Amino acid sequence: MTSIRPSRANDIDAITALLETHALPTADLAASQVAFWVAEEDGRIAAVVGLEQHGDTGLLRSLAVSPLHQGKGHGQRLVQSLEAEARMRGITGIVLLTQTADAFFARLGYAVVARDTVPDAVRDSAEFRSLCPASALCMLKPL
Repeated sequence: MTSIRPSRANDIDAITALLETHALPTADLAASQVAFWVAEEDGRIAAVVGLEQHGDTGLLRSLAVSPLHQGKGHGQRLVQSLEAEARMRGITGIVLLTQTADAFFARLGYAVVARDTVPDAVRDSAEFRSLCPASALCMLKPL
């Protein structure tokens, strides 16, 4: 049985390990304001996604699914949960950077946009400034 829930403080090691498995940024996690949600299967974290809020814009951070759990819909369900939470917080759009998952996010309604079209607060985030390479695609979904 799989459940989706907000992360707890004792999940950080498992979240960090899963993100590192996928070569996703972890250097700023201790200092950032990322809220994570996890998909838990049989008591273990199978997938994770993070949301960093910048005013009325959200930055989707680090969607990762354990290789053993891919193809089960965990990623899509986590993104839907993140979007629902974002709406409740008054967020009107979600931005993300990706090098490998643009087709996945396009199926969920995200479209490629120029980096300079996203709000300054998002562009000033560590993710945009230094953690993701300039070659990463920027995508946006209005909520």
